[in-house]
Amino acid sequence: MSNWLLPESIEDILPPEARRIERLRATLLELFRVHGYELVIPPMLEYVESLLTGTGHDLDLRTFKLVDQISGRMMGLRADITPQVARIDAHLLNRKGVTRLCYAGSVLHTRPRELNATREPLQIGAEIYGHAGIESDLEIQQLLARGLAACGVGNARFDLGHVAVFRAICRHGGIGAGAESELYEVLAAKDLPTLRAVTKRFSKATRGALLALPDLYGDGKVLDRAEHVLPKYAEIAAALRDLRTIVRAGDFPVSVDFADLRGYHYHSGIVFAAYAPGAASALALGGRYDEVGKAFGRARPATGFSLDLRDLARAAPRKAETRGIRAPWSGDAKLAAAVSRLRAAGEVVVVDLPGQGAAREEPGCDRELARRGGKWVVRKLNRR
Repeated sequence: MSNWLLPESIEDILPPEARRIERLRATLLELFRVHGYELVIPPMLEYVESLLTGTGHDLDLRTFKLVDQISGRMMGLRADITPQVARIDAHLLNRKGVTRLCYAGSVLHTRPRELNATREPLQIGAEIYGHAGIESDLEIQQLLARGLAACGVGNARFDLGHVAVFRAICRHGGIGAGAESELYEVLAAKDLPTLRAVTKRFSKATRGALLALPDLYGDGKVLDRAEHVLPKYAEIAAALRDLRTIVRAGDFPVSVDFADLRGYHYHSGIVFAAYAPGAASALALGGRYDEVGKAFGRARPATGFSLDLRDLARAAPRKAETRGIRAPWSGDAKLAAAVSRLRAAGEVVVVDLPGQGAAREEPGCDRELARRGGKWVVRKLNRR
């Protein structure tokens, strides 16, 4: 096997795409900053107990593990930065009020999350801690919508769900943990024949509610139908109120899916996925996850979102690249001053190194600095 081959679903990012990704990262982090979100940079490696606290079984399967040669304890390469940020909020910042945090960094997965996906996503996201109201859910979704728009992805569609609905049906129906997990798998796959078979042993009210969930999908009007067909449990009424608030106040297209239990073992309230126009897969995922702070020993309500910058780079429109300027190697002070001025203005200036000869064609340069009448001026390169 060739030494230069990379593992499956691991890839390099080459200059043009790397520039695009870095611009998108900087755009989002600056947007987060002006909205009051503070940047944190967690480590790539932690003890698995910390990485996996409160996250459920799915993240455990996606996490690479190794033994620490110093302590002998099991460590993990992070597969998700969100639990790390929750740990920082709970134990390092230890604030009592609302805390807004953001982050950007690589994560590593044992397997790609879907066909053709990378095992090394470039994750970026934002989180709000310390506020349990629907207002923080709305803020985090509006921040995501603004971030996508700032990156050129306009009219992103948000698909909303609420895990409290399914949990309330199971709790009031006396459904045990094993059956609940089975139902979760069936609903996630939208396997209606299996759902009908599995629910036969439940009460009529519980079975009817579970069978209704896959059909409760559509725009905001589906909330009226849900109110009519779902049980009148207090938890479901509260969930419907929250969803109505998002649908009415959100300045982005919204659909509602009551069978969407994405992140069920991790989330505790509203969940959402953002889709770019024409995209089949979600561009960003988020929701409320109050249980994670509790698992760290400090109960803190939380909501947030994350996305992969690689996915965003594919969805965002490509802008024309500003090309560079080639400059000769020289000790001329006027040339050095001209180069400095151009770089200060944001231009890319590449200085030829002595002896380049036939290889002096610089990739990405369409202009050059040339001396005319005692001055250094920028002119278009003459390509032969």
